[in-house]
Amino acid sequence: MSKPVFQDSYQKNVEYFDKLFGIGTNYDFISREQLIAGHSARFYFIDSFVNSQILERLFIYLAELKNISSAEDVQRFAAAHLPYTEVSVESDADKFVYQIMSGTMGMLLDDFENNKSTGFVGIILDVRSYPTRGIDQSENDRVLRGAHDSFVETIKQNSTLIRRRIRDPRLTFERITVGDVSKSDIVISYIEGEADADYVNSLKNKISSIKVDALTLGQESLAECLIKRRWYNPFPKFRYTERPDTAAAHLLEGGVIILCDTSPEAMILPTCIFDFMQETDDYYFPPLTGSYLRLLRYIVFILTLLLTPTWYLLISHPDWIPEWMSFILIDTEYNLPIIAQLFIIEFALDGLKLASMNTPSSLNNTFGVVGGLILGDFAVQIGWFIPEVIVYMAFVAIANFSQSSYELGYAFKFMRMLLLLTTAIFGIWGYIGGIIIVILLAATNKTVNGKRNYLYPLIPFNGRALKRLVVRERLRTHSSDKESQH
Repeated sequence: MSKPVFQDSYQKNVEYFDKLFGIGTNYDFISREQLIAGHSARFYFIDSFVNSQILERLFIYLAELKNISSAEDVQRFAAAHLPYTEVSVESDADKFVYQIMSGTMGMLLDDFENNKSTGFVGIILDVRSYPTRGIDQSENDRVLRGAHDSFVETIKQNSTLIRRRIRDPRLTFERITVGDVSKSDIVISYIEGEADADYVNSLKNKISSIKVDALTLGQESLAECLIKRRWYNPFPKFRYTERPDTAAAHLLEGGVIILCDTSPEAMILPTCIFDFMQETDDYYFPPLTGSYLRLLRYIVFILTLLLTPTWYLLISHPDWIPEWMSFILIDTEYNLPIIAQLFIIEFALDGLKLASMNTPSSLNNTFGVVGGLILGDFAVQIGWFIPEVIVYMAFVAIANFSQSSYELGYAFKFMRMLLLLTTAIFGIWGYIGGIIIVILLAATNKTVNGKRNYLYPLIPFNGRALKRLVVRERLRTHSSDKESQH
């Protein structure tokens, strides 16, 4: 497709843009002619994107204008006769078309002197009103206390939710357009002076250099363009949040936030594995309670990785089990090997999740509880599984929800299955080797972190940063900072 250009006369421009926008073919694309003090004006806009009430008042106002001199140029006309908040004169036809396709209204004027150096120009009026859902509480990042608002699918509204929390002129939102066809809006947000300038510039260069037709899946498509994924490493490359307070907190800590239009999430960079263990509730409770919840989350989530492989290793070598732990031994008969039972339930849990996702919301909770109880009870009765396997896998399934990242949950699931497999084949050495593989995969996970390692602050070691991630510290005021320095 050739790049749009302005023609040398009003009538030629009308014919050109009518054809370009498919006027008469696209039912939702409007081309409207109006007389303004005897001069012709043509408006272009997408019906579902504009605020009809503002548009109506604007047309009434323009229809009542009198005695406008055609000797004044378009820039002067916009400044004197368009009393609207967001008005700009655009000399680049490509940008003029892009703005209209983004939801603004374009305006062409006849009989007015255009800029002699740039030729014909158009006027852009930002009268957008994007269709959007209400700002409700996030389904994934729920909290017991604190703010209950979350991001929506409109990038402008998401930026406002962050600015409401950080009223600092250094807070920057830079927009980059990605996709030759979709022309998706990507916004990089950071606080100038707090974020690493080299890292920010590197991110902007990476995003600007992306060459694709469209970001079909929003942030997921952007993530796949930013980094070449290694299929064998399931650890998440990015952390996402639907909460503006979480995004604002990371900006204040010197992080970078990436917003993608049509995506109700913010991408947090740089990301380390310990960041996933932080939850917003930790900060809405007192430091003691927040620290307890965070430490408990670490312990429970590590158990989801090690519980079933460790149990399987011990029951495979009963002589290793001390007397006080003899209760973990199996004293019932079973038909399937224990390792097969563990893997079958791993797959069955995901099957129940998929079925639950496609179940009507009114039956969702009932299906999950009843389906799990019935399948588990009958499987034990007919001899497929033993009760111990059901209990341990039930703990793993529930404990997996102790943190909100689905990507990290599935990464630990795959690592748990790998650890079970190596333990079943090679015994104690397979168990140890499996743990080493897990650590190596986490340490070598590649993401857009700049100079920061995925296992930071362990690699490189930073004791103070590690303490902040493990223990919920109290908010430090300026006076307390000065006292600590003395």
